Amino acid sequence: MKAKKAWLALLIACLFLQVPQVCAGNKKIMTTRAAQVIAERAIIESIYGLKVRSTEEVVDMIATSFVGKTESKTAAQIKGIKLEEVTYDADRDIAKAIASVTLDSYSNIDGQEMNLAGKTFRRVGFARSTPSQAPQLQALRAAEIDAYTQLAKRIVGFTLESKTTVENYMLAPDVVKTKVLATMYLSELIDYGWDENGDAFVKLAVNLQDISAILGQEIIGEDPIIEVEGLGAQKDDFAEAQKQ
Repeated sequence: MKAKKAWLALLIACLFLQVPQVCAGNKKIMTTRAAQVIAERAIIESIYGLKVRSTEEVVDMIATSFVGKTESKTAAQIKGIKLEEVTYDADRDIAKAIASVTLDSYSNIDGQEMNLAGKTFRRVGFARSTPSQAPQLQALRAAEIDAYTQLAKRIVGFTLESKTTVENYMLAPDVVKTKVLATMYLSELIDYGWDENGDAFVKLAVNLQDISAILGQEIIGEDPIIEVEGLGAQKDDFAEAQKQ
């Protein structure tokens, strides 16, 4: 009996030594999973595509009158996305996930069947659990959507409306509006990051020759590869200028 009790005590001691004294929470798990979802969305937007609706307005050529608004939307079903890398920096509270998928064919947002011939798409996603640190990543997403808008303006085009009124030889007023409504797909991430002021940038590119081959129809553009840069900010200091 004594030997049995001694063996049981030794087993409990060994188990106790293997268990961390501080219980791990769910912060890391939640943050890395959030980054995974962001990476998966980026892949869907790259392959299936997204709808972009954007408007810009300038009154009397004054920057403080500028109003720009862009909305994007996508929804698709996909399988086969793999996580290549998931990292979490506890000190900075930031998670990074790299996801990829290899497809032979897929239908895009316009219902066109795309012959992808085993092409691999790879995108990255970031997430944080601390709201005060989120603006850095939010600026990156804003830059990404801006890049999609710039691609749409280059490839699909946009509508410009202008109205100028002059009274007693004085401008009153001058209004310029631009509108973009397009679907974008098969874009590739070229680069991303933040400048010294914290503003984010995202560079996207579309290879028109590759798209022509994938869709089986000729797509004509001024350049075979169209690359744009989207911008996003962490802070709305423009609103302060509008109040002055």
